[in-house]
Amino acid sequence: MKATLTSKGQITIPVKIRRKLGLKPGQVLDFDEEAPYLKAVPVFDEEAMRSVLGCSKSRTGMKTAEWLDETRGRVELPESSP
Repeated sequence: MKATLTSKGQITIPVKIRRKLGLKPGQVLDFDEEAPYLKAVPVFDEEAMRSVLGCSKSRTGMKTAEWLDETRGRVELPESSP
């Protein structure tokens, strides 16, 4: 998949990639200047992330599997072959 850099240094991220990565209009990307290739990652909303920290305090003592079963429902995994 190709894209062309404009004279203003702009590039259009192809729609297939935007959909795959869940990128939305107005989303901010952070470019890694140390990478030996073009690397950009979406910037997350730190305030929104911090607002949910500690929301599971009332569930202290639950094992991970119990927590997941309660929040998403029980999942039966297929037997793995040797």
